[in-house]
Amino acid sequence: MSTATKRSIQAWNRCISLPQRSTTPRHLKSTHALFIVHSLHHNNYAISKLLDAFCAISNCLSHASMIFNHIETPNSYIYNTLIRAYARSSSPPRALHYFTLMLDKAELEPDNHTFHFVLVACANTRLVDYASKALSVFNSMLGSGFEFDEFCVTTALTACANLGSFSQGKWIHEYVKRRKGFEFDVFVGTALVDMYGKCGCIDMAVEAFEKLPKRNLFSWAAMIRAFAIHGFARSAINCLERMQVDDGLKPDGVVLLGVLMACTHAGLLEEGKHFLTNMEEKYRVAPKHEHYSCVVDLLCRTGRLNEALELIRSMPMKPLASVWGALLNSCRTHKNVSLAELAVKELLQFDEREKNGALVQLSNIYLTERKSDEACRIRRMIGDRGLKKIQGCSIIEVDGVVNEFVSGDVSHPKLAQIHAVLGLLSDRF
Repeated sequence: MSTATKRSIQAWNRCISLPQRSTTPRHLKSTHALFIVHSLHHNNYAISKLLDAFCAISNCLSHASMIFNHIETPNSYIYNTLIRAYARSSSPPRALHYFTLMLDKAELEPDNHTFHFVLVACANTRLVDYASKALSVFNSMLGSGFEFDEFCVTTALTACANLGSFSQGKWIHEYVKRRKGFEFDVFVGTALVDMYGKCGCIDMAVEAFEKLPKRNLFSWAAMIRAFAIHGFARSAINCLERMQVDDGLKPDGVVLLGVLMACTHAGLLEEGKHFLTNMEEKYRVAPKHEHYSCVVDLLCRTGRLNEALELIRSMPMKPLASVWGALLNSCRTHKNVSLAELAVKELLQFDEREKNGALVQLSNIYLTERKSDEACRIRRMIGDRGLKKIQGCSIIEVDGVVNEFVSGDVSHPKLAQIHAVLGLLSDRF
């Protein structure tokens, strides 16, 4: 082997190892420059190593996209790298952009990894259109004879849960039953429990849970959360005891949050306070902000507004918008103007979305209490700032079709019939 060849191999090995050792954007950009100097940016294997490193750093995805744009013939691995990175980022729709490029422009064959990341992107977007897109991708690939693995099935069920699509979720369950071993996979089974719970079928959630031969913390958390959603607080508390006795598992913060949610929805004030007070001593789990927020909500729902304020003041961390929002919501119900003003003062320190909703609520509270001058002052403030309240949205599945309703939207094709039924219900009740 000639000296020049040896040097070339050494330079190659050195460059290939650099991305793994680069931990900052600055180092990675220097490595990218070195790749260009040695013409390694034309080699798909080498550039994939660099892309992996850029995608591992959240604020470097734009640079990763720039590198991708200069690759002449990206392979499946490179596409999957970007799809995976964006699926887990704050911009999951970009993953779908690269998936479309992969299919249409590159004409590459997607694999199990590709579809898993695409489904994750759709599920993480948490919008009806993208959840529907996830299920559309799933259905089209099944129709073409593609066999999904447990990860893809789990992600598709998660999309059904987020969308509230019971019929689609049940259809996927039937697919799971036909695949040997799938129904007893702990992750698929847990996704089934979560899907049925969120789609309003608590009995089917329980059935899926009890069929699991092996359960982990996520399984118990999903079952407890399902009981919480449906108001079965005692069943949720019973699950907390069962997981320790039956499976020898110690509850974590997620499980205990589910129990607190159950207490909140069922109005079990003393039980909720007891769990929060004894979390650290009994379960070795330090309460986090979400645990305090849940109990604040519970106190507010039961009319203990002053006690809720005391708990907020005693929190070991800075109270976030969720606790002040819970207090403000209850102030309207219980007609407590002074506490509402305090809650709004705190909420105005957060982002625009919190400010908008807080000021609108305070204006409504003033109107309820016949303080029209104060209500007008707040309305003028909203107008001067150009603030707009975020529109409410609800989703319902009818005959297998998911319908989304946005506040103020009049585009639904059956709007007249819906209003007619609502009118009949109003007259009747």
